[in-house]
Amino acid sequence: MLRVLWNSRSGMIANQEKLDAISNNLANVNTNGYKRVTVSFQDTMSETLRREGYPVSQNAERAQDPYTGTGVKTSGWMRDNKQGNLIETNKETDFAIDGEGYFQLTRADGTVVYTRVGQFDVDANQNLVDPNGNRVTIEPAPGVDPDSIKFIKGNYSISKNGEVFIKEGNQYNLVGSIPLFTANGSDDFISIGENYYQAKPGVQVYQVEDADICQGYLEGSNVDLAAELTDMIVTQRAFQLGTKGLQAADEMWQMANNLKSR
Repeated sequence: MLRVLWNSRSGMIANQEKLDAISNNLANVNTNGYKRVTVSFQDTMSETLRREGYPVSQNAERAQDPYTGTGVKTSGWMRDNKQGNLIETNKETDFAIDGEGYFQLTRADGTVVYTRVGQFDVDANQNLVDPNGNRVTIEPAPGVDPDSIKFIKGNYSISKNGEVFIKEGNQYNLVGSIPLFTANGSDDFISIGENYYQAKPGVQVYQVEDADICQGYLEGSNVDLAAELTDMIVTQRAFQLGTKGLQAADEMWQMANNLKSR
């Protein structure tokens, strides 16, 4: 009965964590650039029942001895990097990535972060920044002074391959490009909140060459509302099954105690 208690408890904890992940997804169904998260289950240690004290017969013709598990646990939260739908905004400072990669931003303290949300704006210094004032990384073209790249409403254009053109007189001149970055592993970027990511220590970040940048668009969340609601119902039922196991063990324990008291 102690085993039933521990197994049921571990199952309830695991399913509660999955419910937390589903709740996080549902809360961000309309968050631009959000990537859904999920958890997977792993069996904990199992042991054979072929030992003294367990009422089992000889192995006979069984392929293996009967065994019992000790519960279940969850893996870490895994992020689904599937691309969300592109939403047209017609705003010249909005950019969506069509393909793999992240925008690189530099914070006021000099730290580098990455994001899929291209909801940018132009600050007082005519730099391209995100809503929190983090500066978008722009690689200057050969011979171009980085400090000379200034954004003014209506004077710039971004091509699909990320090239930045600034209008001078009646023509647009190439002044640089917006690079996109990624890493080899699907979990090499750690979420630090507000749709920002940082590379794990020791991870090699490299520049993406085969993704497009769409000006006037934003990438929506990749959360499928119907799928999340279905997963929530299934997980709630699994959690309920764990409570039933606890209840059954409690009733059996009560019966055993009553027999002993008599």
